[in-house]
Amino acid sequence: MDWLEVSVTVGGELAEAVAEVLSRFAQNGVITEQAVRHLDDEDDGTPEALITVRAFLSVDKELQETRRKVEEALHYLGMIQPLPEPTFRAVADENWMEAWKQHYRPIPIGRRLMVLPAWLEGADPDRIAIKIDPGMAFGTGTHPSTQLCLAFIDRLLDPAGARPGTTGSQPPPTFIDIGCGSGILSIAAIKLGAALALGVDIDPASIENAKENARANGIGSELVLEVGSVSHILLGQFLLRSASLVAVNILAPAIVGLFGEGLSGLLAPGGSMILAGILETQAAEVEQAAQMAGLAVRQRRQMGDWVALAVAR
Repeated sequence: MDWLEVSVTVGGELAEAVAEVLSRFAQNGVITEQAVRHLDDEDDGTPEALITVRAFLSVDKELQETRRKVEEALHYLGMIQPLPEPTFRAVADENWMEAWKQHYRPIPIGRRLMVLPAWLEGADPDRIAIKIDPGMAFGTGTHPSTQLCLAFIDRLLDPAGARPGTTGSQPPPTFIDIGCGSGILSIAAIKLGAALALGVDIDPASIENAKENARANGIGSELVLEVGSVSHILLGQFLLRSASLVAVNILAPAIVGLFGEGLSGLLAPGGSMILAGILETQAAEVEQAAQMAGLAVRQRRQMGDWVALAVAR
């Protein structure tokens, strides 16, 4: 079987929407590709403005109809916000897997992390490798929100003394990830020193993908992955009811809604919470919701149109 590659290059705020559209027609998932610039060794990295989203369509008797549907779906998306024309390229069967993989490169994030596709070995012995299967569109390390969260986790779980919950005689840090997706944040937290992590998601398929990624990274019982959300954690249905570091990388309206469900109750005394998946125009609303829940913004990071906040009591 041969393949037809379709690619669209867009700004960060549109990449997830394009990936969702293309994933409807691509049986092997989508690729999101974004370069990261580092000014120096201390620079956490700044992503390039544009992201290329790629998918591979089966060349079969349905191809012409599938291509028409892809173009139609992108056309309707472009009516909401203008899109460039998609690019199509034929790929021979014997080369398609390599074509699918060649766009993935190690992504250095923060001072210590390196996100890798699952088939590569560590490219930098001075960085901690996080191996992620890029079959899912979200949570592969290419999206600005994911990179912002990872950079915060790198800072807040700092063995030099910045990590929450580890001063004096306090126990080692714990981690909760709401909407864990691929599990990338929980895996990073464990590798950066969290003694125990809990990742929850309302999508069972995400939990299965996260478990596969955990196994690929050699992580076992120290990471618990369950179908659920904030209310289930607060009811004590899982191993952790609170943590010294909590990450919520979803969407701004959902974050605001979760504060109404008691999100701030997941934060252990002296801990920090990372809020991400927030467009710049939505940041004020999320900050207000956090303040009403008794939390204050301690740090703010931004990549393009995307904002992440570190808050604490």
